[in-house]
Amino acid sequence: MNHPTDAARVFIPGSIKIIGIGQSMRGDDAAGLAAVQRWYETYQAKLSRPHVQYELAELPGVGLLSLLEGTRAAILVDAVHSDSKAGTVHVFNENQLEAFMEGAGSAHGWGVAETLSLGRKLMPTELPEKLILIGIEAGQLNLGESLSPEVEAALSEVGCLIEKYINMAREQK
Repeated sequence: MNHPTDAARVFIPGSIKIIGIGQSMRGDDAAGLAAVQRWYETYQAKLSRPHVQYELAELPGVGLLSLLEGTRAAILVDAVHSDSKAGTVHVFNENQLEAFMEGAGSAHGWGVAETLSLGRKLMPTELPEKLILIGIEAGQLNLGESLSPEVEAALSEVGCLIEKYINMAREQK
């Protein structure tokens, strides 16, 4: 993994990381994985941008912290569960994630909010200074199912959002 230099804030390869999170065999919980894969195929694969890395992480748990370590900015994409209809796209900054703690927002237990909270306490200087979570409202989470039509329809919108936030992060270097 490439690490940006902290003092000079020099923009170097690997300083933005996109991470799709989920379970590929559990219906809409695969939304984060599918959205990042779609973004990659639509945007990243066609461009030479060594400063942007991406990962697909099935149930990373606290391993998410090591995926984030040393990056300047990160965009996490995951399925969420609230009272919104399936396929609704939410955008949160790190401070807004507290509403999704205690299992309320992650579709798979120990979630992103809890992991980031722990990481900020244990290793505050190692995590990205800028972090965005794009949450895709899950509808069905049945084992062995594919994405619902509502979530599938949201993937292009999420890809555009990822690209927007990458460009914003580059401008703020």
